[in-house]
Amino acid sequence: MRNWTTPVCLLLLFTSVLSSGQELQKSNSLEKFGTGFKALTQNSILRTTEETQSHSFLLKALRASDLDCILDYDGQFTVFAPSNSAFDKLSEVTNKLLLNPENKEKLKAIMSYHIIAGNLSASKILRAMCRGEGKASFTTILGEKITATMNGIDIVLTDNHGNKAKITSADSRQRNGVIHEIDSVFFPVDLF
Repeated sequence: MRNWTTPVCLLLLFTSVLSSGQELQKSNSLEKFGTGFKALTQNSILRTTEETQSHSFLLKALRASDLDCILDYDGQFTVFAPSNSAFDKLSEVTNKLLLNPENKEKLKAIMSYHIIAGNLSASKILRAMCRGEGKASFTTILGEKITATMNGIDIVLTDNHGNKAKITSADSRQRNGVIHEIDSVFFPVDLF
């Protein structure tokens, strides 16, 4: 039986190189993505998240967990950013528990599961999946793994508990890293 992963990886790699090769304007003007995140800015990840209405709950969670200051540093980070609609999939009770000051350490663990030290563009994720025969793992700042795979044309992330999130908008480049919007929230800890 013929191994199909090599041609698929080559196609993915070619597509990612082609799309990343189309250089966006590198001026200070801000280009809006459909998600509201701005690309190629001089802003930090935190400042861009502050300006984005569709990530207001994420911003509250980052501030409540004291991770907001990390995303304002000059170091490079990759943030898998759940949108407000991702948080809306959770119950109202769960969202209240997330922001409860008594759950600060649990919230910090949850938010840390969405951040990777280093700049991982979509093309880097795709190349890593090609090298890994369709699968690649990345370590979050919590020290846990997130695994990337493909589902059709979508990059799907899976945590250690089997929870999945699809990257819905990729490569919002910031001065200190990159933001990829995802459609679900990872829960590495039990809130209750």
